[in-house]
Amino acid sequence: MAGASHDLLVIGAGPAGSAAAITAAQAGLRVALIDKAVFPRDKLCGGGVTGRACRYAQAVFGPLPQDLFHTSRSVRFASGPATLARLAPAPAIQMTMRSAFDAALRAKAIAAGAEDFCGQRLAVCDPEAGHVTLADGRALSAPVVIGADGVHSQVARRLFGRAQDPATLGFALEVELPGRPGPDTELDMTALPYGYGWDFPKAQGRTLGIGGLSVDEKDMRARFELWLRARGIDPASVRIKGHHLPSGASRAVPGRGAVLLAGDAAGLVDPITGEGIAWAILSGQRAAEAAVEALAIGQPGRALPLYQRRLEPVRQELRRARLLARLVYHPMLQPRLLRVLARSDHFQRRYMALLAGEMDYADLGPRRLLGVAWRVLRGRAA
Repeated sequence: MAGASHDLLVIGAGPAGSAAAITAAQAGLRVALIDKAVFPRDKLCGGGVTGRACRYAQAVFGPLPQDLFHTSRSVRFASGPATLARLAPAPAIQMTMRSAFDAALRAKAIAAGAEDFCGQRLAVCDPEAGHVTLADGRALSAPVVIGADGVHSQVARRLFGRAQDPATLGFALEVELPGRPGPDTELDMTALPYGYGWDFPKAQGRTLGIGGLSVDEKDMRARFELWLRARGIDPASVRIKGHHLPSGASRAVPGRGAVLLAGDAAGLVDPITGEGIAWAILSGQRAAEAAVEALAIGQPGRALPLYQRRLEPVRQELRRARLLARLVYHPMLQPRLLRVLARSDHFQRRYMALLAGEMDYADLGPRRLLGVAWRVLRGRAA
């Protein structure tokens, strides 16, 4: 693109956008990193950084400050106030405050050479033309654009008319409480019919929330307030935040031509656990690698097929997760699943290994997956 201000525009500076920006900048591209927010900024998220996410973050960003994390090594499985099981030691999950975590990743991308355009809304967004105009009037252009601007992606709306299919969206509500964290990570398996509740310990407090699929957002507020009161928390005394989240129904085609979608904008979230940080980082890296390769051969329009090839293992993993989610959240089967979970230490550890990113759904294999289904159908641990 003659006269382009940059080689790559990255729209959205969360984990996906920062991963794309640092990867491309380190490869020598002129990168513009654009976000409407000034960092650090609020981000609704439980803040669990799985082992998988930690590995990807280390590979893309290098060492991160340890004071970003609080390590949780025990988990309480609950059904409302009742304890189903307690697992300790459990696979380690690093808990973080997303405002600090995202700011640290973005700072790494800027330090690597990405040009900082954060704190600027887009007055004009024309991704297929490789052009945006910022609210302050500055015009930026590049032959490749990566949309990493979240579940309500402006880039996806310009490409496809809407960011996500509303039928595939979930919803979550959350509060953050300062103070001393509890000893356990708590997972309330029956907080919602197609979701769960969480109480995650952090270095400076706790994050509590409920989230799930196929939920009535108006009904959720009342449910969440009751859920908080059951834990001794007055809903009027805390700030309740809500946000949509993808449900794992990733886009079959994550972009168009020289425009790529990464992270939540591409629907890359685990439908069982709700975890999306790992896939955001990996997809941002893969999108940037595709951009680098497409530009190196002088064919920006080849970026999408190059990206799709790199992203296919993630999409296969999410397809497996969606199949298993039908079992986990089926209203007729969930009571049996909870009985198995309460009785089987092996089942608890398998579930936590998936949640903590120590194993993939592919590691279950067809025979193990059928074995899980058979146990659930029988409602037995053995």
